[in-house]
Amino acid sequence: QVQLVESGGGLVQAGGSLRLSCAASGRTFSTYVMGWFRQAPGKEREFVATISRSGASTFYADSVKGRFTISRDNAKNTVYLQMNSLKPEDTAVYYCAARGGTFAATVRGQYDYWGQGTQVTVSS
Repeated sequence: QVQLVESGGGLVQAGGSLRLSCAASGRTFSTYVMGWFRQAPGKEREFVATISRSGASTFYADSVKGRFTISRDNAKNTVYLQMNSLKPEDTAVYYCAARGGTFAATVRGQYDYWGQGTQVTVSS
């Protein structure tokens, strides 16, 4: 069982930056593939980024590639999402998720545990 708590959301102007954090409970954090998803009002939850258990491999949605960076610190049981050059269309609730498998995944149903989400609002 893993409990995930996101933080770091807020209101930022277009072109600005935010760093989201997701703290995980338990001593097995390094055995989980981690991901970030987001959900805008009236839309389905969509994949943003994922990172392998060691942190050596990452993968991004095309919409955020080159602007967002996912990273993790297994010693701190934390995964991060650095978001730069933010756009109004990045406005959403951002969720972190954990997957008890070997390979990174981009599909919501492949993740086992979810945080409660943190709101990111980008003003134009």
